[in-house]
Amino acid sequence: MATWNRTIAKAGSVELIVKKSRFICTVDRASSEEEARSKLQAFRKQYWNANHNCSAWILGDRGDLRRSNDDGEPSGTAGSPMLNVLDQRHLTDTIAVVTRYFGGVLLGAGGLVRAYGQAVSDAIDAVGIVERIPLTVLAVEAAHDEAGRLENFLRHTEWRVSNIDYGAQVTFELPLGEGEIEPFRAWLSETTSGRCEAVEIGTELVEAPV
Repeated sequence: MATWNRTIAKAGSVELIVKKSRFICTVDRASSEEEARSKLQAFRKQYWNANHNCSAWILGDRGDLRRSNDDGEPSGTAGSPMLNVLDQRHLTDTIAVVTRYFGGVLLGAGGLVRAYGQAVSDAIDAVGIVERIPLTVLAVEAAHDEAGRLENFLRHTEWRVSNIDYGAQVTFELPLGEGEIEPFRAWLSETTSGRCEAVEIGTELVEAPV
């Protein structure tokens, strides 16, 4: 199964009015079902006087932890269309809660499906989507008398230094994409006349807007 690496950029909410009913969709991140349930309870407490607080979430790096709840709306008219929007946007680690204040006009099953789905879609559009990209972290050790020169050179390149550790040697850490590793190693060898090497020490996830 493919890795799911998209999530919302930040938490947020939007309000939609449909035939006098208020639909307030709040989206937030959650990294576990426990966290998702805790946030759902917080939203239900915040909107305690609403007619419905319907929910949906997708979690996990395979998007395989999924839940939805109609919270008293006719079966399949709220939680399911909300979940469908998260699925269609290929989002994970995301919870959506749509709070409804009934306006006195019945919307019918089709109207409810459209309203709940639209509320989630509007909220996602409002907060934005990011893609989590795994980068390889390389460590470069340099003697103190060479570190200042190397740091200055690095800061004039496109590569980002994420951490500098001053110990017996000065260690620079750089998160790089797969296609950047060999060009960086070649640059490093040329710049330091082969005195410094880059060693892979781990990975780091960075978020890029979609």
